[in-house]
Amino acid sequence: MKAIFTVLALLLPAVAAFAGTRPVVVELFTSQGCSSCPPADRLLGELARRPDVIALGYHITYWDGAPWRDPLSRPEATERQRAYDDHLTRGQLYTPQMVIEGTRDVVGSDRDLVLAALDPETPVAAAAVRFAPDRHAVTIGAGTAPAGAGVLVARYVLKRTTQVKGGENVGKSAIDVNAVTSLKMIGDWTGKPATFAIAPPAAGEGLAVLVQAPDGRFLGAASVAGPATSP
Repeated sequence: MKAIFTVLALLLPAVAAFAGTRPVVVELFTSQGCSSCPPADRLLGELARRPDVIALGYHITYWDGAPWRDPLSRPEATERQRAYDDHLTRGQLYTPQMVIEGTRDVVGSDRDLVLAALDPETPVAAAAVRFAPDRHAVTIGAGTAPAGAGVLVARYVLKRTTQVKGGENVGKSAIDVNAVTSLKMIGDWTGKPATFAIAPPAAGEGLAVLVQAPDGRFLGAASVAGPATSP
């Protein structure tokens, strides 16, 4: 697995993965400075409302300019996309890119392609992910683990509105859902049960725990949201 996979690592109901099926993991690589991205951002917001999907928005940095940058852009988002590039696009980084289950990608603004890619997905939870009742810990259950499998924690803003001040969308209002603000590797999964301490999601924040193989496949995934913010 490239460096990104080896180094990166309540009040609302959790989307939990137990023995059997689990949510589909959908990752959008996007930017507020990209004119083709708003339709993909809206589609990600729609997918985020589905209980069978964990939808994550990664704002990359290469659309940022000197006078203005996407306030949600993170170097780890760009690094993660480049890691996927090794086995998906082979040098063709682009936005908006939607990566489904870590193993294939489609143009994120093409609704029909995205929904068609999701339609056959009923992923099996090779690694069951369970949050403690107080959300201060997460446990990965026993299973068969490939060498190099890691446990990632992604924290994200449930919803944010930004007045875009640069790039191709200058002057427009961007509405971003599940925008990832932090992605960290918290440990390895060897197939034995493992419990990790985590900080619970804050108000207006979500948290996803992803168990991922070196080839990008997700072995387990679950998410939980913090308390809702005031209107």
